[in-house]
Amino acid sequence: MSATDQVQNLILESADFEEFLNELARFSARQMAGDGDDALCGITLLRDRKAATIGWSSPSARKVDEIQYSLSQGPCLTAAEEEREVYVPDLFQEDRWGPDYAAAVASYGLRSVFSLPFNLQGEAKAALNLYSEAPHKFDGPAAARARDFTREISEALRLAVRFSLHADSAANLRATLESRTIIDIAIGIVMAQNRCSQEAAVEILTEASSNSNTKLRDIAKSLVDSVGGAGARTHYQEPSKTRSGGAA
Repeated sequence: MSATDQVQNLILESADFEEFLNELARFSARQMAGDGDDALCGITLLRDRKAATIGWSSPSARKVDEIQYSLSQGPCLTAAEEEREVYVPDLFQEDRWGPDYAAAVASYGLRSVFSLPFNLQGEAKAALNLYSEAPHKFDGPAAARARDFTREISEALRLAVRFSLHADSAANLRATLESRTIIDIAIGIVMAQNRCSQEAAVEILTEASSNSNTKLRDIAKSLVDSVGGAGARTHYQEPSKTRSGGAA
């Protein structure tokens, strides 16, 4: 069975996107370990100028990936951002990202790193990050095997990331609409309570939010819940205004 077929099976068998990515990272580590069983694997995703490890073969793989994010530099970030391979044959002789990066990753007992970009063809960028305890682990045939493997699974990962991005967008839109609905209902309640305009109602809610240091949506939800019988009714007073010739 080809790597593509095995990855497609992972997609079908995984309960969600996160489980698929972690299974993909573990599968990648096994494929790249070769004669030894020491390879670690992480999958870095760059989106909206933010980097995150979205799949990892072990907790150590995730931690060494995150070293780069804390330093804002490293092979997997370079591979993803510039869409090119980055190879570190021996961390003991590496200084491209300063001494902090190499020393921090080597402290996990690792000696070599190989990062390969995925071809996602979209707004997001990603890289496969391979780590080994052996120096020069990804020389020659191992590098060729990693290139072939990354090329094979790029399409499956591209589809998985695309589905995930669409799911995130749908969830964000749903949350925005729900929040907007709550606020609109609250505005209507304040208009009825105070016999005021929509603009005045918005001002009342905004002032209540500011004075209590509470999010506008939470203020709106509290008001809607109280009117619906979930708690004591709350009445937000219209802001007092100074009238000429009279008291404030």
